[in-house]
Amino acid sequence: MSGADPDDPWSLLRSARAGQRLELKDDRGRTWTGTLVPRPDSADDGVVQLKLDSGYNVGVRVSPGSQLRFLPPESERTPTAPQGRARTAGGNGPWVSLLTTGGTIASRVDYETGGVRPVQDEGEILDFYPELQAEGPVRIVPVFDRLSEDIAPDDWVTLAARIVAEFTDGAQGVVVAHGTDTLAFTSAALSFLLQDLPGPVVLVGAQRSPDRPSSDGPSNLAAGVRVARSPLVGEVLVVMHAGLSDGRFAIHRGTRVRKMHSSRRDAFESRNGPPIGYVDADGVHWDREVRPAASGPPRLDGPIDRAGGLLYSFPGLPPESAEAFAKDLRGLVLAGTGLGHVSSVHLDWIRRAVAAGKVVAMTTQCLEGNVDPFVYATGRELQRAGVVYLGDLLPEVAYAKLLWALGHASDPRAVEALLLSDVAGEFEWRHRSGGDS
Repeated sequence: MSGADPDDPWSLLRSARAGQRLELKDDRGRTWTGTLVPRPDSADDGVVQLKLDSGYNVGVRVSPGSQLRFLPPESERTPTAPQGRARTAGGNGPWVSLLTTGGTIASRVDYETGGVRPVQDEGEILDFYPELQAEGPVRIVPVFDRLSEDIAPDDWVTLAARIVAEFTDGAQGVVVAHGTDTLAFTSAALSFLLQDLPGPVVLVGAQRSPDRPSSDGPSNLAAGVRVARSPLVGEVLVVMHAGLSDGRFAIHRGTRVRKMHSSRRDAFESRNGPPIGYVDADGVHWDREVRPAASGPPRLDGPIDRAGGLLYSFPGLPPESAEAFAKDLRGLVLAGTGLGHVSSVHLDWIRRAVAAGKVVAMTTQCLEGNVDPFVYATGRELQRAGVVYLGDLLPEVAYAKLLWALGHASDPRAVEALLLSDVAGEFEWRHRSGGDS
């Protein structure tokens, strides 16, 4: 603190950098211990911003009578993580692999810059989330370092291959830490790409950034790891908060889940049916039938073909724009209105697309229910034009499945047959329309 006046707390603070730990006693005798963080631009000049060890940020007014003492950096403090636990496979008992891909859940605040940085070092993650190893060892495997909106279909294949490798190496289960915005796309894609799983694949995310005491990342990860240790389950799942408290977590099938809110902790919901289970203080509970674990070996059921698209219909969508969008594609999922409708002005280009060998499939934008071409004349015309109706598939699931189906077949009829087959529990059979008759 060269050049600082030791008797002037503000002089000392001006010499300190963000990230410095300190103890501050104000003029009312209250003692505050925490980490110095950048102040908001609107903060009072007489106030310093601290992040308390509890996780809360507070503003503390500094006066000439305040007392200040600098503390060792957090890295030099006695670790709070449980000691003597294995950080990777090789510890006592079966182990779980945690694959990190970036996003809020795999990041923490850098108080020197005030921003969020990725957490990928194994030791740092396990110190940050010590509860992960409460029931056995966890292996950390960094795969990507990107926001979920930057994860592309080719990355789904990379991730699936990494999951297969972890199971082949002996993992009991695999957890994937993933950004929430496109988590449902990835969970659907992995459901089709991964076959003969000997254990669960569990995707988890976080809605709250790690600098907030209400962050849901630690509890979501702990619940996800707990589910990944379920020995009799062999499918892709999503585990997130079931409500606003930390006591209960919903287990969603990877092909039947959607992000329903931009920021709530319980943003993810199963559609067209309840979650298949829950996690609470008493353990993991299964309420619906799950796909049993296979004897293996696990396999990557690729490839995928990116020559597929997803187009949401809207009032006034120009047919020439829709046709241009589909021009270089082999297949297209239309997210129609209601029971699966688009304006009749689109019939001509759809007929031309189907005649050219393209697959055109229909889902609904609605949050519940299924498509049905036999209720209204528009649906009948679309089906006669060659549109394939996909029951109650969510648009993101239909898109991921289309890319998978295009990668497995070149003939349009074969692609359609794959789209209409139940591969990973994506169809709720009571909702199946006549589109597969």
